[in-house]
Amino acid sequence: MASQVGQVGAAPGVGLDTVRANPAGTRTKERGGKLGDRIAFGVLIFFAALWFVPIAWAIATALKPESETTDVPVQWIASRVTLDSFQSVLSAGNLPRWYFNSAFTSLAITVITVLLSSLAAFGFSRTRFRGKNVIFWIILAGIMVPGQILIVPLFTEMQAFRMVDTYWGIILPQVASPVAVFIFKQFFDGIPRDLEEAATLDGASRLRVYWEIWMPLARSAIAAVSIFTFVAAWNNFLWPFIVITNPDMMTLPVGLSQVQTAYGIRYAQIMASAVLGGLPLLVVFLFFQRQIVQGIAGTGIKG
Repeated sequence: MASQVGQVGAAPGVGLDTVRANPAGTRTKERGGKLGDRIAFGVLIFFAALWFVPIAWAIATALKPESETTDVPVQWIASRVTLDSFQSVLSAGNLPRWYFNSAFTSLAITVITVLLSSLAAFGFSRTRFRGKNVIFWIILAGIMVPGQILIVPLFTEMQAFRMVDTYWGIILPQVASPVAVFIFKQFFDGIPRDLEEAATLDGASRLRVYWEIWMPLARSAIAAVSIFTFVAAWNNFLWPFIVITNPDMMTLPVGLSQVQTAYGIRYAQIMASAVLGGLPLLVVFLFFQRQIVQGIAGTGIKG
């Protein structure tokens, strides 16, 4: 017995001595890890540069005089920096109103999408009813349906309900999101059922369990769905362009396109419009980048 204890006790010492006697192997692993980190960092810088170049080009073009936007060879730096293109875009349209319309509709679409998708996902995840799996797969099949196919029936429906040229006409067709339902269901499936059973024993209803337990736990999923939905709604051009004809009801992408059409092809003003349209999304990212990263990472782990 004593010899066995001595052998067991000697095993950790042998491993430690082996590590101490072979520092070269440890250094090789450390160098390999540092090399891998450097390669990954270099790849990230490369793709970041690819992403930044178009933005830099749009800003540079927007600050050029219109006569220099078509010069050959192309020059990054103009002979003089001017804000004429921004002034022209701002003076030609009702930009504050378009900003408000985009912000209001995007926020409304985001809130309604999160509520409806999370409620549907909670039902699929925590309730049993006949045909549940079939209905869930039918909803997921909506991911494969291009949105352009639904434009004609949606417009006919909005026209029948007298929602053309209204905020509801912009909002309602965009709140159905099969992807959001899938994300929430995957997250809810990972929550232990013990929490629901304990709350039910305390007399909590299903709606209360959903609102006071499931939704606080699903903050990362809510953040991810909210971000993706808001960006998609803000950038959506086709549907607001079709359902809105009143200039005062136009969203920012639609309104800016009308300004460009009125002025013809003027590249400095087109780039200025693009910069003004993307500026709010950049501000959102700068202020909420931590929540964006945590939301995407947390959703990926839970899924």
